[in-house]
Order: sequence, then C-alpha cells, then structure tokens
Amino acid sequence: MVPVMNPVGILFLLFLAVPMVEIYFLIKVGNMIGAIPTISLVVFTALLGALLLRVQGWMTLQRARLSMAQGQLPATEMLEGVLLVFAGALLLTPGFVTDAIGFLLLVPPVRKALVRWFISRSSGPFGPPGVPGKPPGQGPRTIEGEFHREDD
Repeated sequence: MVPVMNPVGILFLLFLAVPMVEIYFLIKVGNMIGAIPTISLVVFTALLGALLLRVQGWMTLQRARLSMAQGQLPATEMLEGVLLVFAGALLLTPGFVTDAIGFLLLVPPVRKALVRWFISRSSGPFGPPGVPGKPPGQGPRTIEGEFHREDD
C-alpha cells in the first residue's frame, strides 16, 4: 500500500523546501553577478510581475463581465482569476524559482490549459457529467424519445 500524504504534510514540506530552493538560487546568482545586481533583479521581477499581473487581471475581469452580460457563468474566468492571485503571490515572493512559476501563470495559454485540466478533473458542477467518483459515462443516463399509448 502506498502512503498518501495529507494536505497539511504537503504544505509543511512546501514551506520548508521552497525557501531552501530560493536561498540556494539567490546565493548562486549572487556569486555569479554580485549582491546588488541580484537584489535589483529580484526587485525588478517583482515590479514587472505586478505590472503584468495588473494587465492580465484587468483583461480577465473584462472577459468575466462580457460572459455575465451574455448570460453565461464566467467559470473559466473565475478560475483564471484564482490562478492570477496565485501568480501574484508567487511574483511578490522574493526569489527566482517562484518568479519563474508566477510568470508562467501569467501566460494566457498556460493558464487556460491549467483551467481546462482542472475542469476536466473536477466532479463538481464544472466537471464531466456522471456520478462523482466514477469515470464519465458511467453515471445515470437520459434517453430521449417519443412514445404513444396503445391501450386507448
């Protein structure tokens, strides 16, 4: 039997691993280009990330408004907004690894692919039809047709 970690254990490992990886890369880059350029690069990436995040967030908000104006649920835009919040948190965290992941989440095709993946994996109102916990197509089915009574 394979042991499964609970979410708290995974978060604990992330809180330990991410700062260690960031410190390692900050030291490596600092040794290559110097301390002041490294600090300047970290500040520059945070400022650039904040600017790009603002633009991407505004565009996502406009698409959500357009969807609602057309009477549609802006589910995709809402999930993209969650990813943008996550990208913002990563970009404001000092370090190169978190910045790389944050910038990756600012690329619209990457974000849309993650949203599609999440929707395909969910079993809630956004997921494929069927019974939650069962593969698609194995849930209750509706068969359309016509009938007429023969006893009349």
